Amino acid sequence: MLYHLKRIFSLVIGFVLVTYSLWLMSLEKMHFGIFVTLFFGVLLSLYSIFFKKIQLWHNSSILRKRIWQILWTGIWLWLFTVAVFFSYIQFNAKFQTDQQPPHAIIVLGGGVERAEPTPSLRKRLDAAAYYAKNYPSTLMIVSGGLVSGESYSEASVMHRYLLQQHSNLKNNIEQEDRSTSTALNLSYSKDILNANSISLAQPIAIVTSDFHLLRAQAIAKHQGYQQISSVSADTPLYIRYHSWLREYFAYMSGWLLNEY
Repeated sequence: MLYHLKRIFSLVIGFVLVTYSLWLMSLEKMHFGIFVTLFFGVLLSLYSIFFKKIQLWHNSSILRKRIWQILWTGIWLWLFTVAVFFSYIQFNAKFQTDQQPPHAIIVLGGGVERAEPTPSLRKRLDAAAYYAKNYPSTLMIVSGGLVSGESYSEASVMHRYLLQQHSNLKNNIEQEDRSTSTALNLSYSKDILNANSISLAQPIAIVTSDFHLLRAQAIAKHQGYQQISSVSADTPLYIRYHSWLREYFAYMSGWLLNEY
């Protein structure tokens, strides 16, 4: 009975992961989180299809059985770290900091498709506009360079979206249109801050997606931003957990590259 349950469970989960990942890819959503999910979906499907042969293989010797146990232990430990990371993302996004009125609001880019902001970026811009209405005299910086395959920089697309969808905003909006990463978003935005006589010692708000907030805060502190206020935008549900998984690897990569 347990044999059949394990096989059916693996097949169902594998099928769901593969189907959902391929559906996202058909929507032109291509990133590492989706590829990892697709990879595990294929592995689970193959595990189910060749379940009997795999059982015979790893039960044929003590060494193979030990290797199999170590492999699954590693997978479960990795899944545990992913679950902890996801939980911390949720916790960190709920407890945003807004200690003092900001001297500047930096909105980090989050993708452009056909000269329009992606659903995640729209969420960021809407959250930024809602927040900025409380501080109409505060400088806004939309940050993001030219995305591969696009004709317009993220900053220009973000600027246009705010003017069209939030025309009642009274804030001065400046564009940082050279950056291609979070670290560069924050680094190049310093030039605009300096030009407006705003120092890194003054309160500055950073607007980004829930999953991205933790890494953005860490990078900002590493670059010398001293009083960071955080504004989190929800990630659309249909891409939420794939995006969070991608961020898991991005956070590890940033740590290895000494970005924070």
